Amino acid sequence: MNSSEQNLADLVPVDKLDTDKASALKALGYPAIEPILPQLLEWLQDINWPVAQALQPLLAGIGPPLAPYLREILRGNDDIWIYWILVSVVAYSPALADCLTDELEHLAANGSSKEGVRNAARDILNGNFREPA
Repeated sequence: MNSSEQNLADLVPVDKLDTDKASALKALGYPAIEPILPQLLEWLQDINWPVAQALQPLLAGIGPPLAPYLREILRGNDDIWIYWILVSVVAYSPALADCLTDELEHLAANGSSKEGVRNAARDILNGNFREPA
């Protein structure tokens, strides 16, 4: 790991209240944060965490380049995380949703109805998107 990657890794939040690091990451923006996207997406496992709320606009604004990172999550078994990814990231980007059509169609047909995954995927496929804050 070179020094710039180490410095970036030092900005990955360490607890749910670590909003100072989230603010520093927002200042860097994408594509500078690309090497740590998997670690940042982990913070969206619960959008109620302050650090998740701080990172959400940054991650939601990335769009299609985020698709490869989201596929793994959307194909996983963590229904709550899938739900939060759908409603806090994918629902803000029609272009990102277009890249994830196969995953969205699968979730719309087979996703958890209990956790709201099925309905969230259907909403996105039906063109119900949110405006960026």
